[in-house]
Amino acid sequence: MLKTINFNAKSDILGSTASTLCLAHCLATPFLFAAHAGHVHGHHEHPFWWGVLDLGFIVLSMVAVYWSAKNTSKNWMRYALWLSWGFLAFVIINEKLAFVHIVEEIIYIPSLVLVALHLYNRKYCNCANESCCASD
Repeated sequence: MLKTINFNAKSDILGSTASTLCLAHCLATPFLFAAHAGHVHGHHEHPFWWGVLDLGFIVLSMVAVYWSAKNTSKNWMRYALWLSWGFLAFVIINEKLAFVHIVEEIIYIPSLVLVALHLYNRKYCNCANESCCASD
């Protein structure tokens, strides 16, 4: 029988790690490909697998947000996690499909917010009752 992973205890670690890696991925992209990537219609051309990493990060982040939001002791934290994840997902999907023109650096905001929320949630909002958590 397969041993199940306890996502309740690890979701904030997974979320903050995935968001940090996503942030590092976004920061590294211009430096890694600027020197040797060709220009196609004014855009840098990146390997396919590099773009797939974006989608992998958003899926990992969604799993972490789902479990963290499900198990947090603060209602506002549920909304903050999902709102931040939604913003991150929109920015990543918009980057792929170009719905609206937004600056690429905007992705740093939801990534950093998700890291901070997961760390805060892990420290202050994972308890059985409301009285053991930091006050709203």
